[in-house]
Amino acid sequence: MPESRPLAAEVVPAWLSAEPDRLLEFARASRHPEGGFAWLDERGRPVRERPVETWITCRMTHVFALAVAEGRTGYTELAEHGIAALTGLLRDDDHGGWFASATAAGPVVDDKRAYEHVFVILAATSAAAAGIAGGRVLLDEALAVFDERFWEPSAGLAADVRDRAWTRIEPYRGANANMHAVEALLAAAGITGDPRLLERAAGIVERLVGQVARGHGWRLPEHFTAEWTEVPGYNRDDPAHPFRPYGVTIGHLFEWARLAVHLRTALGVRAPDRLLESARCLFDTAVRDGWSVDGADGFVYTTDFAGTPVVRTRLHWVVAEAIAAAWVLHQATGQARYLSWFRRWCEYADKYFVDRKNGSWHHELDSGNAPAATVWPGKPDVYHAYQAALITQLPACASFAGGVVTARAPEPSGGG
Repeated sequence: MPESRPLAAEVVPAWLSAEPDRLLEFARASRHPEGGFAWLDERGRPVRERPVETWITCRMTHVFALAVAEGRTGYTELAEHGIAALTGLLRDDDHGGWFASATAAGPVVDDKRAYEHVFVILAATSAAAAGIAGGRVLLDEALAVFDERFWEPSAGLAADVRDRAWTRIEPYRGANANMHAVEALLAAAGITGDPRLLERAAGIVERLVGQVARGHGWRLPEHFTAEWTEVPGYNRDDPAHPFRPYGVTIGHLFEWARLAVHLRTALGVRAPDRLLESARCLFDTAVRDGWSVDGADGFVYTTDFAGTPVVRTRLHWVVAEAIAAAWVLHQATGQARYLSWFRRWCEYADKYFVDRKNGSWHHELDSGNAPAATVWPGKPDVYHAYQAALITQLPACASFAGGVVTARAPEPSGGG
């Protein structure tokens, strides 16, 4: 397997190198007095009328914990605040697991969703890596809940949604929660040293990327029945759904490509050649079908299964994942074309998405690259943008937490 190529600091735009600090400063305002982190509006003000949402709290806790692990000062209390919400406000003490959302008065949405639960794993992993009190205990609990309540050994994949008491399970199965499960399991494997977590991550990638995406010309169907039969028409009448959109989600192709490279790094010499091939093919499909295909720069949100744009809205997380995928593929291959795309998309993000007046990135633009709010009102979290900026400062890694720990490890002393 080729070694990762070191990249000169000058290839990363100065604004992107400085972006972690700017995003962290914006994110401070999300601290919710009832616990966890609030949804932020376009100007960075907490939207207090919304309940505290577990996925937002997890993502913000993950980011603040990474900041602590990086050695940035002033974020320990915020990471601790997130862990406190995940062991208090958002945790179901009666049935176990985590509510989708809650207020001080109790749960608002009490469904138990794999999507939120894998983000609990991710937040707890980053907290544990940063030495945040309670992080490792929370990680062990979250892994146990995921294993007992969501993991389906017969499929080698995770189920999606269960009721509060775990008595009913939605007949839907989805790729999105499993994609984020790969991210969380890779991170947790690095912290715990448990090889089963890495095996599960590898199995998910092989099933959904190596089989399903490959079998559809690298356009990944995302929606399935309980038996994992594809449902290609799912949400055709709600094509811009923020979590379950109809058709092919361009940003997820980039995200899967990045995760395939991370998995390859985690497996080391055991990594099959097809992982890098899969990452390349997913990347190329996302560029061909998604980038500047409707008369203006930017990525469309979704396409149909022939590659025709469906939802032309530009979302910030899509370009953030494109930037990150281009970076890791250049790290892995040394090929100039990935660096060229990286630079081009950095210029595009800087021109249209980065909001230097109100902070963070606009989360949504219309097809003409003007700010919009049809899919994602406001600026709910900084997770995708922060990771896109941070990844350029890390060595080749299997996870962000692992990369930060490796980057900060002292150099081995030379022998005499």
